[in-house]
Amino acid sequence: MTIDGWTCPIPLRNQPNVVMGHGGGGMLSAELIEHLFLPAFGGTRLADMADAALLDLPQGRVAFSTDSFVVRPLFFPGGNIGELAINGTVNDLAMRGAKPLYMSVGFILEEGLPLSDLGMIAESMAAAAKQADVEIVTGDTKVVDRGHGDGIYINTTGVGTVPAGIDIGPSRVTPGDVIIVSGTIGDHGIAIMSVREGLGFEADAVSDTAPLNAMVADLVEADLDVHALRDPTRGGLAATLNELAASSGTGIVIDQDAVPVRRVVAAACEILGLDPMYVANEGKLVAFVPEEHAEEALSVIRSETYGGEAAIIGKVVGEHPGMVVATTPLGTTRVVDMQVGEQLPRIC
Repeated sequence: MTIDGWTCPIPLRNQPNVVMGHGGGGMLSAELIEHLFLPAFGGTRLADMADAALLDLPQGRVAFSTDSFVVRPLFFPGGNIGELAINGTVNDLAMRGAKPLYMSVGFILEEGLPLSDLGMIAESMAAAAKQADVEIVTGDTKVVDRGHGDGIYINTTGVGTVPAGIDIGPSRVTPGDVIIVSGTIGDHGIAIMSVREGLGFEADAVSDTAPLNAMVADLVEADLDVHALRDPTRGGLAATLNELAASSGTGIVIDQDAVPVRRVVAAACEILGLDPMYVANEGKLVAFVPEEHAEEALSVIRSETYGGEAAIIGKVVGEHPGMVVATTPLGTTRVVDMQVGEQLPRIC
């Protein structure tokens, strides 16, 4: 295979080989999908670039999603790779308004992984599945030679049903929509960094990994016209907003001061030279709702276990389509672009 047939005049920023940034959720990831995978695989459902595909079956609509998890370290403050894998796929299904039902789990284990570690990971996956009310129904296990893996990689695939009349997806984002984030951003990425690099902060940074399907179910049951939902994982809030602005052909304006960030995360980002907007989350969602439903949607989210610090952070506009800008405390505006690679490697 050559790169001559790829659609981009300068394919993948002239990278002849895969680099870590291709998995970071930034521009390199987007280019890899848009200019290599989409032309190779085709299909309108894949081109939707949503968290999960919607499939029309005789019995009704089904949401279908898959994800792989390669986080290092395997255990981190607030969770481990196992519950992260369950919650990640549950949340991808929920972002299409689906009720997650069944999951598969695939393990790639490295020779030498302590069985005690594998046991703890499996038990945490079972607990996470029970909390999210999903059933693990099938799976697979492979083992690779010592030195050819980071202990364990996990793939999870999920299936869920979508209630009749529910239409939640990037294409419905429209000017006038209000943007809500369900809580503080950057918690997961900083928790991973604090352990991986042995950093000590004045307070503990803890991952926010959590299932969001109950929160979405309550939004749906409240009969609110939710236009789009997205969980801002790799690439953080900035990548999510840029992806939705690009796919909907709209502009986005956010109030930088309105974006909730924990003090320990803000301090860690300042020390490390990071922007919380680009740091990964694993238990937050971003909701796009019409202005007339915004306060009620915010109230529903705040009433949930994982939504107490939810906030309205901005709006969708017709100007500057495909661009995200933030108003600053100084009264100026700045462009919140999608970064090329990633700030923090291997966060999920």
